[in-house]
Parts: sequence; structure tokens; C-alpha cells
Amino acid sequence: MATAASIVIVGAGLAGAKAAEALREQGFGGHLTLIGDESHLPYERPPLSKGYLAGDDDRSSFEVHDADWYAEHRVELVLGVKATAVDSTAHEVELVDGRRFGYDQLVLATGSAARTLALPGAGAHGVLTLRRVEDSEAVRAAFGRGPLAIIGGGWIGMEAASVARSKGVDVTIIEAADLPLSAVLGPELAQVFLDLHREHGVRFHLGASVTEITATDGRATGVLLGDGTHVPAATVLVGIGAAPNLELAQGAGLDIARGVLVDAALRTSDPDIWAIGDIAEQSHPILGDRVRIEHWANALNQPAVAAAAMLGQPASYDELPYFFTDQYDLGMEYVGHAPAGSYAQVVMRGDLAGREFIAFWLDSQDRVLAGMNVNVWDVVDEVKALILSRQPVDVARLADPAVPLADVIR
Repeated sequence: MATAASIVIVGAGLAGAKAAEALREQGFGGHLTLIGDESHLPYERPPLSKGYLAGDDDRSSFEVHDADWYAEHRVELVLGVKATAVDSTAHEVELVDGRRFGYDQLVLATGSAARTLALPGAGAHGVLTLRRVEDSEAVRAAFGRGPLAIIGGGWIGMEAASVARSKGVDVTIIEAADLPLSAVLGPELAQVFLDLHREHGVRFHLGASVTEITATDGRATGVLLGDGTHVPAATVLVGIGAAPNLELAQGAGLDIARGVLVDAALRTSDPDIWAIGDIAEQSHPILGDRVRIEHWANALNQPAVAAAAMLGQPASYDELPYFFTDQYDLGMEYVGHAPAGSYAQVVMRGDLAGREFIAFWLDSQDRVLAGMNVNVWDVVDEVKALILSRQPVDVARLADPAVPLADVIR
């Protein structure tokens, strides 16, 4: 492969910044441009629903690099301006202000956008989402205005509820499913989080639909449910997930399904374009399937693999999916991949009632697909080893905390 003279990265979040870092660390000496539509230096997003939302973290603490780093490493930052088109024939990226940047190779790290509701009242003041720095600041500022209604019982909604309750805010979560987090954790573990939040005073409307966000004089006053119940609220946080930003990839003619289709090295259907982070739907060499994972760990780890491949080195992204959460006094890490319908049973190890346990999702052959440690630490590597072994485990020994995890394989 010929050495690229110019590489452009579109998307100045964690994945984009890490791609620039990896390219320089791996010896790329050409022109490197990082384009983003936010005016801030690239930053990590998990604190937005955790420490930054609580007011405990300074913004600088979750910036990927300070401004001096980009200057020292000759990374041209083009911030606060949106890329609107990719001309893959001319090898150019066009910005909304008319500027065009030529590339030899292009990295798309355009991330996701918060989903919104198409309902009466959805545009009222006090209806918020939580995806960017300004969103987190707006939600935090709203804590003192009165009750908070959260539409969606996923990770963002549950983490925001935890922070809000720590500030004394009255919180109600409205969730369409029968349990919060059930799409990710299944009923066995979702109940743990439901009980946790109820103990901290969060009210829930489960199996509920939303028909309207009520408002007076253009400001939200609550949420009207399908059964006629009105949930009063001064602020409504819409936490119904995120949608990948695929417009540039679509305009460039790339192959797309749920995300931008990429191979194990994160190369798209265009040999000069790569996709990383939230938008990448990867052919995963370990999981044996195409997956698109919207988690911090992918944005952190995929860029080094893409950079190596761009520079002509053999590379394959084979990290297992990983995510974490902190809610009240519960800390959790999850590693692996066990979507609904893929597992046969969930095995618990430890004190479920006391919320100090490890849960394992097993397939029909008693092989571990995923594991989640709750208030139990320094076990992720051991859980990974069980998943990667692809060997059946002794279920009784797996459930016994006295048996080392290294000794549970049949």
C-alpha cells in the first residue's frame, strides 16, 4: 500500500482523537486533519451522565488531549463546523462553510445523535436529551426546577436518575418495556436495577406509552401516558437511545446496514475509507457475526487497529464488547455479547440480594457468552478468558464463589 500523504478524520470525539493519536504513534508523518461539529476539544462522553452531570468532574478531566497536544503532534483541528459531504471520487470532504479538504485516506468517526420524540409538546422548553456537554449542563441546571420525568429506562436514563436523586430531585422513569434495561440484561438482571432505583425513591411507569408532553406557555409541565396518567414534571429528559450518524457514509456510497459495514480491520466498502466507533458495523472475528456496539470501549480501542491497517500493517479488531455503569453505590462492568435470544441461562455467583455478585450468560452448550460483575472487582480478565476459551463450564462450579474462575471449565 502506498503511504498516504494526507489523512482526514471526520468526527472529533473520543474515536476521532484516538485515531489521530494512533496514527502519529504508529509513524504517520503526513498531513493529519481532525474535523468536528462541536466547538470543544475532543472529549469522552461517559462523564456526561455521571461525574460531570453531578458537578464533580471538570471538563478538562475528560478531554482526550489538551490543545497543546494537537499542536505538538501537528494535528490540524477544524472544530465547530459540520462536514456535509464526502466526494469519494475526488477524495474530498466538504464542510458546511464551503471549505473542502482533500484526503488520501479518510476515517469516519461521526458517532451517534440522541433520538428524539415526534410527539405533541416535544419541542417545549424543558424537554432535553443527554448526548453533548451542553446537554449535561442543561440537565444539571434543571435539577433545581422541580420534578424530573425521564422517558426511557436505558443506561442514560438510569444513570441520570441516580445523579438526580443524589441531588434530591423527584424522579419518575417511564419505560415501554416491562423492566428497565431488559433489552440489554434480560429479566434476570434488570430486576436488580429496578429494585435499586425504587429503594432510592425513583417512581416507575413500566409497559407505558407516551402520547404527549404537556406544556403551558411553551414550557413542559409533564408527560401524558397512553392510559391517561399524567406525570407532572418541570423537566423531561428523553433517553430513548441514540442513532448512528450515517449521512456522510450514505452520501459517499458506502455499504450500510444498521451501521457502516466494515471488515475486521475496520475498512469500509471503499478501500480508502475507514469507519470506527458507534457507526462501525464490524465483521467481528471472535463473535462470528456483524456487530455494532455503541460503547466507550470501542471508541477507545478501535482507532489503533484502523491506524495500523491504514499504514499497511496486518490488523484485526477482536476486543470483546465492554461497558460499565455507576449508579448510587452500585458499580458494574459487563464484558462479552449476549443479545436477547442468544443465551440459554444466566448463572449467578455471589450475593445477589446484597448486590455483590457476578452474572454469566451461557449458551445451550454451557459456554460463557458474557459476564457482568457487580461490586466485585478485578475479575474482567478472568471472565474474558472464559468467553474466549469457547469451552463448556461446570455450572455448579461456576456458581460457587469458592471455586476460582480459572477452574470452572469442564
